[in-house]
Amino acid sequence: MRNKSDSSDIAVSVRNMTKKFDGFTAVDNISFDVRRGEIFGFLGPNGAGKSTTIRILCGIIDITSGEGLIDGHSILKDQDKIKRITGYMSQKFSLYEDLTPYENLEFYGGVYGLDSRTRRSRIEWALNMSDLAERSDDLTSDLPVGYKQRLALGASLLHEPSILFLDEPTAGVDPSSRRSFWDLIYRQAQSGVTVFVTTHYMDEAEHCDRIAFIDSGKLIRLDSPGTLKRADLREDIIEIMADDWMKAFNALREKKESFGEVSLFGTRIHLRFTGDDFGDIESYLIGNNIHVESIRPVPPSLEDVFVALLNPYKNTEASS
Repeated sequence: MRNKSDSSDIAVSVRNMTKKFDGFTAVDNISFDVRRGEIFGFLGPNGAGKSTTIRILCGIIDITSGEGLIDGHSILKDQDKIKRITGYMSQKFSLYEDLTPYENLEFYGGVYGLDSRTRRSRIEWALNMSDLAERSDDLTSDLPVGYKQRLALGASLLHEPSILFLDEPTAGVDPSSRRSFWDLIYRQAQSGVTVFVTTHYMDEAEHCDRIAFIDSGKLIRLDSPGTLKRADLREDIIEIMADDWMKAFNALREKKESFGEVSLFGTRIHLRFTGDDFGDIESYLIGNNIHVESIRPVPPSLEDVFVALLNPYKNTEASS
């Protein structure tokens, strides 16, 4: 990823973007830039406005107010130009289940206006990239989800776009297929493609160059994963394991004024500790007849940051 900040280094520029649906504000006056060649993560809870933002930038739905530029082209005036330089992959993959992988790619090659020679070459590339060369004549409906995912990515890249929008591309995909898919994303970024991706998975977000957190249509925070973890969590993170983890979680939640905010990570408890001695935590739990298996400070994760930023009791200074 480049470190310049001049306009020639900006692939996507959004200024005061707002989208309303019948009085409901899905995207609320957000502004940000995406640099060329970076993997830009867009994170937030369901209904935060992530998919709406991507659909606006791809020209699928209209903006209510504000402006967006894709490689210098206005989303208001230059939608045809934008479609030629962008690829879009939705979480539902947008594939025709009753067609074969080859036929799906042939169809999308036609949609992108590729001539027959270029189309054949790019289809061959997409089939090899997605490991579907030997299954190109199978019905798409018969493919495992991971293969459909890679096929959809290949279709979105047929016309060699410079900017790729991925809307929760790994939702519902097994961990092994997720890793394989992200290997493909890294290769695209290394080749110079700008990748704009929404995801619910914090382990994926760790590998983005920068991350924007959005909630209720508002942009809360934008920075690199490392900076977010250093700057947005002023408290120590204490990880607690107990025999009755739910009882321990509820007990700690009742004492958040003394100990800090608490959240669950599977059966592990993370506490944003605001006290002086975390030995007090163990004494408190033991006093509540809870056996503590382990209690230790741990480095903050992006999930800790995510919980802190979206917590209504968060330190307002940390979100400024």
